[in-house]
Amino acid sequence: MSTETLALQQRTPKPKWLRVKLPTGKKYTALRGLVDKYNLHTICTSGSCPNMGECWTEGTATFMILGNICTRSCGFCGVKTGRPEDVDWDEPEKVARSIKIMGIKHAVVTSVDRDDLKDMGSIIWAETVKAIRRMNPETTLETLIPDFQGNTTNIDRIIAVKPEVVSHNMETVKRLTREVRIQAKYEKSLEVLKYLKDNGIKRTKSGMMLGLGETQEEVIQTMRDLRGVGLDILTIGQYLQPSKKHLPVKEFITPEQFKKYEEIGLEMGFRHVESSALVRSSYKAQKHLT
Repeated sequence: MSTETLALQQRTPKPKWLRVKLPTGKKYTALRGLVDKYNLHTICTSGSCPNMGECWTEGTATFMILGNICTRSCGFCGVKTGRPEDVDWDEPEKVARSIKIMGIKHAVVTSVDRDDLKDMGSIIWAETVKAIRRMNPETTLETLIPDFQGNTTNIDRIIAVKPEVVSHNMETVKRLTREVRIQAKYEKSLEVLKYLKDNGIKRTKSGMMLGLGETQEEVIQTMRDLRGVGLDILTIGQYLQPSKKHLPVKEFITPEQFKKYEEIGLEMGFRHVESSALVRSSYKAQKHLT
């Protein structure tokens, strides 16, 4: 039996710095009650995010649009792959209403990849932002978008509705992109982020997962590449294997190493760098408006 097969079958014990406390507090309890009462859908709950309590207490939540079945099959992602359901054209209003009910101050919106659609979901994306603006004029927005296969017509729909932050995740270093993201391309993601910045988006953002076998030099080079396209905000967190079918964790990165990447990133000129084991794309998202 190969080493890789054994790694897939046996989970490496998590180190102590990956232990999290159960979310508590009046604000969290109130929001949890609203989510259950009105059957609201957030990535925070469906993805069992370790930062849910902290984010909800600060008035931030993440919503996923365009269904829960993705047309891509990335090796790190726990979202189902297959044939997505038909587009729900009432979804923009539903998301906007959920944000209003929850009293969210800063909303993060993301989606599955919809390569099955001619517009790749960009029209629903734009309509969702518009609906949130109408119903929640004081709420600020971050859109965590797919690459839309680099199609600028689709990206322009995001630019036109002017989210405060537009994010697109690199996820990993160049060498591992083909294995980790499969259908995505490293250079294409850089092009998308550059296009956003060159066409009026004031705050661009991206995220990386560590522990998939990348080297320190590769991480730093990816950071340089992202700064090279004008990226403002970078998140770096620990990859955790969703199931035995997904890519194995090759390494648990120490808190000291995460801190080192944060310091390097700030020296490079990033406006914000969130770098620690439990950081996820939307962690401290409201802070990134400054």
